[in-house]
Amino acid sequence: MRITPCQAALAAAIALNLLLLLCSRLAPGASPRCHHPRRGAVPDGVPGVTVILRDFDGPDHDVAATARSFAALPGVPVLVAAEVSPYPPVPLPAGAAVLSLRPQPHRPPPRPELAVRTRHVALVPDGARAVPGLLRRMRDALEAASDGTVRAGGGGPWTARYGHADQKGDQKGDQKSDRHGDQHGDRHGDRTVTSHGDQHGDQHGDLCGALDGAPVVLLLRTRDLFSLPFPLARPVVTSLSLQAAARGWRLLLLPAAFPSAPRPPPSPHALWRARSASDARRRALLEELGVKLEVLPDGSRRWHGCAKDTPRCFGTVRGQTPEYLVAGRWTPPCCLRALRATARHVLAQLEAAGVRHWLEGGSLLGAVRLGDLIPWDYDVDVGLYREDVPKCRWLARVAASGAPVEDPEGFVWEKAAEGEFFRVHFSRANRLHVDCGRSTPGPARATMTKDAWLGHPQDVEFPERFLVPLGTVPFAGVLARAPNEPRAFLELKFGPGAIENPEYPNPALRRLAQDLGNKTEQ
Repeated sequence: MRITPCQAALAAAIALNLLLLLCSRLAPGASPRCHHPRRGAVPDGVPGVTVILRDFDGPDHDVAATARSFAALPGVPVLVAAEVSPYPPVPLPAGAAVLSLRPQPHRPPPRPELAVRTRHVALVPDGARAVPGLLRRMRDALEAASDGTVRAGGGGPWTARYGHADQKGDQKGDQKSDRHGDQHGDRHGDRTVTSHGDQHGDQHGDLCGALDGAPVVLLLRTRDLFSLPFPLARPVVTSLSLQAAARGWRLLLLPAAFPSAPRPPPSPHALWRARSASDARRRALLEELGVKLEVLPDGSRRWHGCAKDTPRCFGTVRGQTPEYLVAGRWTPPCCLRALRATARHVLAQLEAAGVRHWLEGGSLLGAVRLGDLIPWDYDVDVGLYREDVPKCRWLARVAASGAPVEDPEGFVWEKAAEGEFFRVHFSRANRLHVDCGRSTPGPARATMTKDAWLGHPQDVEFPERFLVPLGTVPFAGVLARAPNEPRAFLELKFGPGAIENPEYPNPALRRLAQDLGNKTEQ
């Protein structure tokens, strides 16, 4: 086959191009291949600090002046982050822009992490004023911190110390009050926020676990801020503090301060309106983050979960596995508090009436292990002699009428729909409960047989000798009646090693080992 001069020239050009391409790849200093960031990743960014204004409300805000103050700093972009653009419209200076956070059907989904091009970001409260060089000093102090857990720097004249989120809680605390065992959290959404003094001075400032209260300028690495599930939730300081505490991050408080703009004192109505809005935002934030209890610096407690007049925090339990276990969490502390109160009430009523009773099942296991409920339990189990039911007026009234009875303290006694046993609810609204299972001595009183068998593995007959005489164990702040050999009783019910190796009620759905790696102690 003959090759024409034109074909030969074309082949030579192709070969030359391939040779040049190969040389460019092998040559020193050749440009690396481009790596496009995956969706959701935060680019490393360029040196510098972006200011974000997030916490502002109503027409009386100071966004325009705050933006002008920080935009005047060399090379500092300003973003006004809001669900919708501020109204009335805000005259923003050059270098400032509105960052819309609310999804809209005619626009692409908001991705605020892509709007920040610098390596650091400063969250600035409304009304703060810039100080030349202070953001740079905060950034340098953050990067120079020797403690690897330091992820944010704070500066401001009004900072209020606020402790850290308790991941696990004290399982052996005060057994004589509702504080015992309240502080069980998890890494998926801490239910209890506890504030302990946690500041340690260094050459730059104080280290602490979290902040709350008055405004403060927070400076973080951009990648750290947008690694949080709620990076721009309001109130900003509270939101970031809770999320940071759940990850073991610490804050570096600097002595330098950003001044605030002078404002005329608000009218009583304006002050009430601002406080109401702030409280509403805080409640919404805590609900979104799953926080049920705050332990304040003075030791007082602020509850955000269920109560006597509200439903419990979880729905109907299916397969012996409440929905919080499926989510990898343990019982909310407000639910544990209600269960303790109901258990103490029921045990006191049975004891006063002379009803022979004892802790059963998982409640006895919790008493032996912790002196309290197991931190993932959703009810309390009590056994009692069937022949003693008439001694308790509340049980006797339910047995006679078949209708629920509410006692003077608001606890509701009723016959359970699932079988021949009684159930005592925390209230009509809140169905957290104590189950009272009736048992009857068998022939020659050798064994105890329950009136209702619910298909639980621990539902087995047992020798009456465990109950003659009855013993006591610490439980939920009181001494509760229990089998005289609790270890032998539990191993008969659950198998050898039940105390040392507890398990969730239905391991086929979820096992304790799946969650132990997510629980840490601080």
